[in-house]
Amino acid sequence: TSLTSPSSSLPTIDFSGVSTSGSSKAEAALNSAKQKYKKSATPYVQNTRIMGINSDVVSAVGREVGSTLPPSLVSELGSYIRSQSSLFPPQTPTHDPALSSTYSTILSEIYKESGDITSAFAKTFHLGTTLMPKPSREAIWAIYVWCRRTDEIVDAPRNPTDNTMLRDLSEWSGRLERLWYEGVVVDPLDLALLDVRCKYGELGIGPFEDMIKGMLMDIPDLGQDRYETFEELHLYCYRVAGTVGLMSTPIFGVGEEYNVEEAKEPALSLGVAFQITNILRDVGEDADRGRIYIPKEDMDRFGVTEEQIFGKVLDDNYVEMMKFQIERARAYYVKARRGVRMLSPEARLPVQASLDCYSEILTKIEENGYDNLGKRAYLSKEEKLMTLPASWYRTQDISQLLPLWGDEKVIM
Repeated sequence: TSLTSPSSSLPTIDFSGVSTSGSSKAEAALNSAKQKYKKSATPYVQNTRIMGINSDVVSAVGREVGSTLPPSLVSELGSYIRSQSSLFPPQTPTHDPALSSTYSTILSEIYKESGDITSAFAKTFHLGTTLMPKPSREAIWAIYVWCRRTDEIVDAPRNPTDNTMLRDLSEWSGRLERLWYEGVVVDPLDLALLDVRCKYGELGIGPFEDMIKGMLMDIPDLGQDRYETFEELHLYCYRVAGTVGLMSTPIFGVGEEYNVEEAKEPALSLGVAFQITNILRDVGEDADRGRIYIPKEDMDRFGVTEEQIFGKVLDDNYVEMMKFQIERARAYYVKARRGVRMLSPEARLPVQASLDCYSEILTKIEENGYDNLGKRAYLSKEEKLMTLPASWYRTQDISQLLPLWGDEKVIM
């Protein structure tokens, strides 16, 4: 099949604040739930675990997380963190200044726990963060944990008669707003995000709100389990992954000759590239859950049917479609590479390493004969480590003059 190359017409990425017919039903349902929640003022019922931490998280980490501090101490630590910032309205302090060292130690432990959660769920991503300076590394962990908890609230297994997900998400959304504008925290893991909020004042709430909208798009019967066009899928990719690029850029910082606005488009491109890669890696697993993320317009062009994907039938048409999808994903990685050199010097290697590791999943799909219906493409830890020398070279000035074989020259 001869088709226009996907790299020739990549759409603009910033969908911030956009609502579409495909997601409006879920957003309307959440808005309605939020109004009911505000009127009822019924808080989340915490049993033994905090919101967004369930048995799946505990199993992945290997121990209980996020519930080791009494509420009174959480409140004290929140007061201590707020006292380091001028972002919030004046409040009566509840902390003891003489215990500052103790508070800092506890906060360090919370960050470490956030790193453990990140490592359990996102090994490639976590590997990249280990190359960052400690303050940046911890901030990224805190942001990841908030994203993870949001995902667990929406996607975690629930009893078929349990209709509390929208109520829980309403409370979660309200908690985000109170943390952002008032510095209010509820549990220990909130403390790390509050600390990040105080240290990086330019970090906006918008990407966090957009991520919640993206998670809504995955809710059965309210969101979408099919996408007609790539434009629809693109919005989803922005909301669930491109937003992470926007959250991360203020943490990474930019070089002296650039500004955050210039780095925005490449950061969004990297998030979208990651999400497209996830989608291509997980086609078979998503089919088992009744989901198809590949745009219907692409399936129609290549003569691939839903029944074929659900039946996991690999044929020439499917292979050609996968080649097209992989080329599209790689085009986003090319756009993202331009942004690496815009970042502060200490952030370049971690981001480049993450980019290189994740993009290699596409190569694994190719090596598997494009069979992502029955085989899972992944890199071993050793293979990830083997990408680091090339990643380091790509962050050096000489790579502009002498690119690695197969690399395109990055045009700034």
